[in-house]
Amino acid sequence: MSDGGRPKSGIDDLALFGGPSAFTLNRRVGRPNQGVRERFLERLNRALDNEWLSNMGPLVHEFEVRVAEAAGTRHCVSLCNATVALQMLVGDEATGGEPGDEVIVPALTFPATAHAVAWRGLRPVFCDVDPVTGLIDPEDVEARLTPRTRAILGVHLWGQPCDVPHLEKISEKAGVRLYFDAAPALGCTYLDRPVGSLGDAEVFSFHATKVVNSFEGGAVVTDDDALAERLRLARNFGFAEDGTVSVAGTNGKMSEASAAMGLTSLEALDDTVVHNRTVHEAYLASLADVPGVTPLDYDRRHRNNHHYFMITVEPQHAGLDRDLLLTVLCAENILAKPYFFEPVHLMKPYTASGSASSLPAAEALSRQLLALPTGPGVSTEDVAVICDVVRTAVDVGAEVSRRRRDGAPDIVGQPEPA
Repeated sequence: MSDGGRPKSGIDDLALFGGPSAFTLNRRVGRPNQGVRERFLERLNRALDNEWLSNMGPLVHEFEVRVAEAAGTRHCVSLCNATVALQMLVGDEATGGEPGDEVIVPALTFPATAHAVAWRGLRPVFCDVDPVTGLIDPEDVEARLTPRTRAILGVHLWGQPCDVPHLEKISEKAGVRLYFDAAPALGCTYLDRPVGSLGDAEVFSFHATKVVNSFEGGAVVTDDDALAERLRLARNFGFAEDGTVSVAGTNGKMSEASAAMGLTSLEALDDTVVHNRTVHEAYLASLADVPGVTPLDYDRRHRNNHHYFMITVEPQHAGLDRDLLLTVLCAENILAKPYFFEPVHLMKPYTASGSASSLPAAEALSRQLLALPTGPGVSTEDVAVICDVVRTAVDVGAEVSRRRRDGAPDIVGQPEPA
């Protein structure tokens, strides 16, 4: 059998209960966008021939220029990863403050957002999110401002832009910095404003799972000339051009190999977004009438890169909860992801004090959200098979849940030969 996928006919046809897997090779979230391999190898060979492999080489400079153009900003400061970029940004002197001062962050995000704040000795203050989009709730942000607040750090979840005008008004009135964790959002916009040009500064991720990847990498993009200069010094141990050390820096440099991959992946961005949008529309059409499964369709006023396709799973209507649907899908070699498994304010590093507050929207969404496979390795034919598995699982959801409650063992089917 080819690996084009196979439809399901009932509960015993599910791989979890002994049927053959829908796919021999897995379909997953975030398969790398590699671009044209020959172009990458050409760039890598150039770096090897130049014997300039790190320390802000010509490929890094070119990558920074291209990313700044895409972001609509004067500056792109490339870094070894987005977590370091966030740490450097919130720890910059423009943020101000003393150890223990506060940065407001949404509870529904990847933990690195909060970890970066904590690593700089600041205190992440968690706020709730919009119950539909999962984006930071500006009204809750405003309610959590204190005299110790130094910055607001919004997150463009899955490439959706935050309510930028509302947050800009809050930050201006409070006299605090406004930053955005835009990790997955290169190529997205708020209306006609490119993500990257919003707030005081934004951070992109170029991790292998992102729409543009540099193996590992990140960047701060900004129009703040002084901030960009400080970050460039800080990423290289604080060395100024004359060799003196002017700030207490770190080693946050991007390598030439990463920049070579980043440039090659960036060249493929437009084609990747077109493909992603086609996959997104196929998912919307195929899941439109599945009970208890609600696709997250992005606000069409803004442009999205469609790198993620998110659904929520409501057990009372679907017959099974998000985690059990995830188990069903993984048995079929459909490697969906629970983005995010739990909100950050309930993670151990932030509950140790016993002061975690209730954030109902973030907590409810974290139990329901699931990312379905997308990216260059997923075709519209694959989408049809994935949605067939989802539909079958929901059709027999009550029975799947009953078998799990009764302790029936999983009998995961074996992939058939390709």
